[in-house]
Amino acid sequence: MSQTPERPNLARARLRQPGVAAPSPCIGVCRLDERSLMCVGCRRTLDEIGAWSRLDDAAKLAVWAQLETREVPA
Repeated sequence: MSQTPERPNLARARLRQPGVAAPSPCIGVCRLDERSLMCVGCRRTLDEIGAWSRLDDAAKLAVWAQLETREVPA
C-alpha cells in the first residue's frame, strides 16, 4: 500500500529555502497521479510545475494557497 506524502507546507518550505519569499513546494517525491495529472509529492499540476520558474512571487504564493488544501485523489 502506497502512503501519500505529507501535505505541502509553506513554512517548512521556507526553512528548506531560507531567504526565498516563495520557495518551491517540491519535496523530491516527483510522481504524477495518472488520473489527476497532479504530483503526489507537492500536489502541483503539470501546468503549475511547468510555469513555476516563470511565475512572480505573488503568483507562486497564490499557487501555495491552493496547495495547502488540495487533495490528491485516492
